[in-house]
Amino acid sequence: MMRRLGGIAVAVVILLLLTAGGAWVYLQQQFEAPGPLQDETVLIIPRGAGLSAISEDLSKAGVVADPLIFKFGVRLFADATALKAGEYAFAARSSMREVAALLASGRTLVHRLTVPEGLTSAEIVALLEEAEALEGETGEVPPEGTLLPETYHFHRGDPRADVLARMRQSMDEALAEIWDRRAENLPLKSPEEALVLASIIEKETGVDGERALVAGVFVNRLDKGMPLQSDPTVVYGITLGKAPLGRSLTRKDLAQATPYNTYQINGLPPGPIANPGRAALEAAVNPAQTEYLYFVAAGDGGHAFAKTLAEHNRNVAKWRKHLRSLKKKQTN
Repeated sequence: MMRRLGGIAVAVVILLLLTAGGAWVYLQQQFEAPGPLQDETVLIIPRGAGLSAISEDLSKAGVVADPLIFKFGVRLFADATALKAGEYAFAARSSMREVAALLASGRTLVHRLTVPEGLTSAEIVALLEEAEALEGETGEVPPEGTLLPETYHFHRGDPRADVLARMRQSMDEALAEIWDRRAENLPLKSPEEALVLASIIEKETGVDGERALVAGVFVNRLDKGMPLQSDPTVVYGITLGKAPLGRSLTRKDLAQATPYNTYQINGLPPGPIANPGRAALEAAVNPAQTEYLYFVAAGDGGHAFAKTLAEHNRNVAKWRKHLRSLKKKQTN
C-alpha cells in the first residue's frame, strides 16, 4: 500500500512539473510573440505607476494583448523594478519583451522646438509657453539677443526654464566662437556690438546670400560715420519687442527720437533688436567687402544695393512703382 501511494505521489509531482514547465514555455512564447499593434503608438507612463498599473495602461492602449501575461512575463523574464516613467513610442508588432526592454531603457520620445531666426525674446518665451510637453514657468523674459535660434530637443516633462537656459548658453557659446573668427579692422569693439549688428541684419533680410552684403553696407556706414537708417530699429524703438507693430512706418515714426531710431542716432543702438541666428552673426563679423552704402527692397524677396545716393533713389523709385502696381492689382 505504501509503495502504491509513493508511486502516486511521484506521478503527481511529475504531472505538476510538466504542467509548470508547459505554463513556463507558454508564458515565454506569449511574452516574445509579436504584439497586436498595427501602427506606432505613443503612450505616457505616469510617474509612480507600478507594474500592475503599467500593464493595464499598455493593454488599454493596445500595446500588449494581455496585461496579466505581461505582468508575469516581466517578473519572470525581465526586471520589474527597472521600468521607467515617461512618454514612449511603441513600434508596430512590438513583443512584450521589446515593450519591457523599451520601458527599462528610458528611451522616451524626443520632442523638438524650432526657434526661427529674428524673433524677439518675448516671442521665443511665448513659443516655450505654447509647447504643451514642457512644464513649469519660464521666469522673466531674458534680455534681447541672448537666445540662439535653432532646433532644441527635449523630453515630455522637462522644465521650460531649463530649455530657456540652454538657449542662453548656446548663444553665449556661438557668439564667443564666431567673434574669435572675425575679420580685421571692423568698427565693432566687442562681441556685444557684433550681436547688436547681427540682430539688425537678421531683421533686414532673410535671404541667405544677402546677409554678408547687408552687413557690408552697415559696416561701411559705421566706418564713414553715417547713420544706419534701418527701419527695423525704428520699429523696435516703438514696440520694444513686446508685440508686432501691425502697420507700416510713417514719417512721424522716423522722426521720433528713441535710443533705437538709427535715423536719429549715429552708430549702433544700445542693444539687440531681436535674436539673430548663426548666419547673421557670421555676416556681422565677416561682412562682404563692397562699396555699397544703400539698399532697398527689390520686389522679388531680395534687395537692390547701391553705391551712391542717386543710384539708391532710382532703386527706391522702382520699389515704389512695384508697390503701386501691387496695390492696383488688389483693388481691381
